[in-house]
Amino acid sequence: QVQLQESGPGLVKPSQTLSLTCTVSGGSITTKYYYWSWIRQPPGKGLEWMGAIAYSGITYYTPSLKSRTSISRDTSKNQFTLQLSSVTPEDTAVYYCVRDQQPQPYSGSGSYTRGQGTQVTVSS
Repeated sequence: QVQLQESGPGLVKPSQTLSLTCTVSGGSITTKYYYWSWIRQPPGKGLEWMGAIAYSGITYYTPSLKSRTSISRDTSKNQFTLQLSSVTPEDTAVYYCVRDQQPQPYSGSGSYTRGQGTQVTVSS
């Protein structure tokens, strides 16, 4: 059974770059036809899909964050990484990594698997 685990700093200063890593076990990030996403949930708000990297390495981003977001992967470590630049306090959220069989994950999907999440606070 595939498991995902987020890791990274819990506190980031404004204007810096947030960097999170998702370590995947129980399955390869290159397995067809899975997509590996980052989603987040700011306090008191709903889930927001940020972007994804496909089994092929192709990346997808939500338009509102595209200019600040980069998703990459290290297949030798079976990890994928989120970088979000120029962060502000509005980027404070719980960040999750997700696996699904579509670029924008759907929680009702039989292949939807989500990590436990990691809290990131943007503050000076």
